[in-house]
Amino acid sequence: MENTYLLLVVVLFALAISDLIVGVSNDAVNFLNSAVGSKAANFKIIMLIAALGVFVGATFSSGMMEIARKGIFHPDMFYFSEIMIIFFAVMITDVILLDTFNTFGLPTSTTVSIVFELLGASVAIAMVKVMSSGVGEVTDYINSSKALSIIFGILLSVFVAFAAGAIIQWISRLIFSFKFTKSIKYYGSIWGGFAITAITYFILIKGIKGSTYAEYEFGSGLSITEWVQNNTLLLLTYSFIVWTVLLQLFTWIFKLNIPKLIVLIGTFALAMAFAGNDLVNFIGVPLAGYESFKIFISNPGADPNALMMTGLTGKVLTPVYFLLIAGLIMIVTLYVSKKARRVIKTSVDLSRQSEGRERFGSSQFSKSIVRGSIAINNRLKVFIPNVILAKIDQQFDSTRAIALSVPESEKPAFDMIRASVNLVVAGILISIGTSLKLPLSTTYVTFMVAMGTSLADRAWGRESAVFRITGVISVILGWFFTAFAAFTVAFIVAYIIHWGGFIAILAFVGIGFYFIIRTQMNSKKEKNTGEEQEDIETKEKLSLVDIFSSNSITISKSFGVVDEVVGSTITALENEDVKALRKARKKVKAFTARSKELKDNIQVIIRKLDDNSVNSAHYYAQSLDFLREIARSTSFIVEPSLGHVDNNHKPMGELQMIDIHKLYNSLSKFLSTAESIVRDTDFEYLDQLLAMELEIIKDINIYTKAQIKRLTKPKSGKRNAKLFLDIMGESKTLLLHSVSLVKAQRDLAIDAKMCKPKK
Repeated sequence: MENTYLLLVVVLFALAISDLIVGVSNDAVNFLNSAVGSKAANFKIIMLIAALGVFVGATFSSGMMEIARKGIFHPDMFYFSEIMIIFFAVMITDVILLDTFNTFGLPTSTTVSIVFELLGASVAIAMVKVMSSGVGEVTDYINSSKALSIIFGILLSVFVAFAAGAIIQWISRLIFSFKFTKSIKYYGSIWGGFAITAITYFILIKGIKGSTYAEYEFGSGLSITEWVQNNTLLLLTYSFIVWTVLLQLFTWIFKLNIPKLIVLIGTFALAMAFAGNDLVNFIGVPLAGYESFKIFISNPGADPNALMMTGLTGKVLTPVYFLLIAGLIMIVTLYVSKKARRVIKTSVDLSRQSEGRERFGSSQFSKSIVRGSIAINNRLKVFIPNVILAKIDQQFDSTRAIALSVPESEKPAFDMIRASVNLVVAGILISIGTSLKLPLSTTYVTFMVAMGTSLADRAWGRESAVFRITGVISVILGWFFTAFAAFTVAFIVAYIIHWGGFIAILAFVGIGFYFIIRTQMNSKKEKNTGEEQEDIETKEKLSLVDIFSSNSITISKSFGVVDEVVGSTITALENEDVKALRKARKKVKAFTARSKELKDNIQVIIRKLDDNSVNSAHYYAQSLDFLREIARSTSFIVEPSLGHVDNNHKPMGELQMIDIHKLYNSLSKFLSTAESIVRDTDFEYLDQLLAMELEIIKDINIYTKAQIKRLTKPKSGKRNAKLFLDIMGESKTLLLHSVSLVKAQRDLAIDAKMCKPKK
């Protein structure tokens, strides 16, 4: 029995390593987006500073580990076997959820997931205990007051972080404006002194409480915590004076870039706060399981189903070597994780100052918010003198910012004034939560601070506001879904393990690793989606050759997708396979969304064209229009087919399917030819494609007339006849737009001088 639980502890630590890797990939956005978005330094330097912050912050996490042991439930109310089920269910759920969210590139919250997983698993076991014994209530087993305070603190942090970021950024921008080179000389040292003092106080002073260093004593007998508490005001005063003087001297002598220094120090501080606050989310549960196992083996012969976990209620210091090992794993992950860069991109795109490719669409709710905000703003302007409004507008005029003569890919998404506010405000809020032993979500805080500062900076202009707000709402809804999913899945897993025992544990270990492997494979597949478009978007200037090459890849892939979708739809229609039809619909929806995204962001590409290429850009615009029409036609083939089968209508007749198969065989050859023409830039075969088009249209007309004749027969089905005619009509439309698309690409090739010479 002892070996079984030892194996379970080993599995917990193995899952913790996976959780660390996945979690850091997800949460790297929390402390890297400001430095990366503002281009404060080379990416390797930013990573080095963040790594040092993570390593130091890991040793400040000891006090936070109590959250996993007794923050959500009362451990003295559970037996050892029950505690281990709770911890195992939490870790399995956490690995699956985080890896799934991370694969889709959405910032989720490790804090929210761990809190609600602990809550879900402990409620499940508590319910089993209450139902089996009939004694007490579920609430007796849950640390309701602490759990509610944690949940309330997490939710409150969303609004506080957004408001604090917006207010402080508005004040900062009012002082420094976008053209801050001159004002930094006068106020920069004071502002920097305040910022670094704030970081010093909340990271080093507040963070020291509960850390592994808290009880170290000076020669006077005072511990570090006691000495800091007794000299807080003195430390703050000296810190502000020293930093202000040093920054001013360095500015005069070395031309120090104060905002850049604040961003780099803030990155270190926020990485440190992240490790100090969030490390519990990754290793807190396995360490609690390890402590539980130590209590179990210290009672030889004890029954795991009768040994109460009273020992977990006391204060337990986490061994430093565990924290250091965890810190090292986090650092290695930071350097090698490609997923982290994907998550960072989501946050940076939503807060960038300039226009560009929007990652989210619009919604009615976001439209209402923007419309209402404009109305309120117009009313408030009536009460403010025009002189003051003009001065404020001047300070917030981003066109006055210093132009940077660097490639487009090297231009910052926002300046260092905003980046420094992001870091300082987020670091302060997170550190307050750490000092109060509240595991605030670093994702919530940093993301909402960044959104607040971008709003105050007028980055959400009339051209992008609805898209940015939709993006923020989507991310927040994702957080709430994380909470719901974490509670539900952990509840189910714990309940199943309680009744399934060791076999259920083995099964869930297999499921956990299956999810990790599957999401890794899907991540590699999805990584290449849209890469050709993103490559040209990162270039400072574009030529027709760049656009033509990118468009060739997009178009040739699109013809392949259409061929695959139409083929699978016809096969599924014949077999009445609803599942296959739904897969086809999913693919065509992705294709439609991609074509719409390309069209919606065409201005990003056109603006980068050189003067010699602009006059030919309409061919590119035409090709995107035709691509959208092809996506619509494909969708109008798939959707009716799915509806027909899903509603259990009469299946297609034998003659109908024969004609449809004949049509698809010809259509597949046509699409394959079109794909090769575009891919190989060999437009000599365009005449052959036109001949194929005419031949297929003749066949479609023949099949259509035959179906109309069949309609005169009494037993002819009306619904399958309509579906047949829909497929024929949309196939004809698909052919026409496909030929037009190839022609538009040919015209673009001629102007770009990319056509192959005639043979």
